[in-house]
Amino acid sequence: MDNLREKLKNCTKCPLHCTRTNVVISDGSVSADIMLIGEAPGADEDKTGIPFVGRAGKLLNEFLIKAGLDRKKDLYIANTVKCRPPENRKPTKEEKIACEDNLKKQIDMVKPKVIILCGATAMESFIKDKKLTISKARGQVFDLNGIKLVPIFHPSYLLRQHSMQKGSPRDLMLEDLKMVKALVNSCKETT
Repeated sequence: MDNLREKLKNCTKCPLHCTRTNVVISDGSVSADIMLIGEAPGADEDKTGIPFVGRAGKLLNEFLIKAGLDRKKDLYIANTVKCRPPENRKPTKEEKIACEDNLKKQIDMVKPKVIILCGATAMESFIKDKKLTISKARGQVFDLNGIKLVPIFHPSYLLRQHSMQKGSPRDLMLEDLKMVKALVNSCKETT
């Protein structure tokens, strides 16, 4: 991990390095059974060098706690790209490709049982079905060489959705995170 961190500090593979303050590599535990992959760092993440620390990150933390997951112990958190796109725009295909090897190295180091794909951009990096939307994919489990993939809504989407009624986006997010916890527990029972 230290080698990767050192390499990424000096990365110039795409134009995002020109505008970054910090490379945002990861948070959480390298020995976690769950890896959460988001889209890209935002302004708060660029300032701190830590993923999911802004408003969306705080909301994610609330949902993790409600689902019985500890962000620091149960998860390893990363993004599809390690540098903030200007004005928080979605990373381009070329930017994601430039960072693809780094993300693969992180997955190989962590060896998660489950990967949470946080939002459509992260989902599109792993699930290549162009017709599949995050609304249709969430709640399903996909496979990546034996690793379970679980798409969820991005917490920034939930900042605009306040209802916790049954079937609301927030309710579905909590269901999905509880499902992730159950998946990890079932993986532990079978090993």
